Amino acid sequence: MSSIFTKIISGEIPSYKVAEDEKFLAFLDIQPISKGHVLVIPKQEIDYIFSINDDLLGELMAFAKSVANKMDSVFDCKRIGMTVIGLEVPHAHIHLIPINGIADMDFGQAKLSFPPDEMEAIANMIREA
Repeated sequence: MSSIFTKIISGEIPSYKVAEDEKFLAFLDIQPISKGHVLVIPKQEIDYIFSINDDLLGELMAFAKSVANKMDSVFDCKRIGMTVIGLEVPHAHIHLIPINGIADMDFGQAKLSFPPDEMEAIANMIREA
C-alpha cells in the first residue's frame, strides 16, 4: 500500500519536516487550509487510523500532542484543531491546524499556498519551539 507518505518517509519526496522519531513523522501540509497546517503520520504503512493497534495509536496521539504544543507556542491562535479524515491518502494521518474558530477547519475552503522559503521558515519555527 505504498503511498506518497511512504515516499516522504523514505526521502524520495522532499517535505517540510517539523518533528520525527523512529515511529512517527510530522510535516507541513503542502496544500494547507491554515498557515502552519501539519500532518502527523505513523511511519508504518497503515491505511486506516482505526486499524492501528491500541498501543501505537496512543503513541501517535502523544507524538501529535507534542507537535501541537510546539505549534501552540508559535502561532497566534485560540487552539490547535485536530481532525482525521483519511480519504485523501491511503496512509493514516492526523491534521493539526492552527484555528481561531470552527470555520478554520473547513476543508472545502480554498487551499493556501506559500513559497518554499516561507514553508521552510514555518517548519523551522515549529521545530525550534
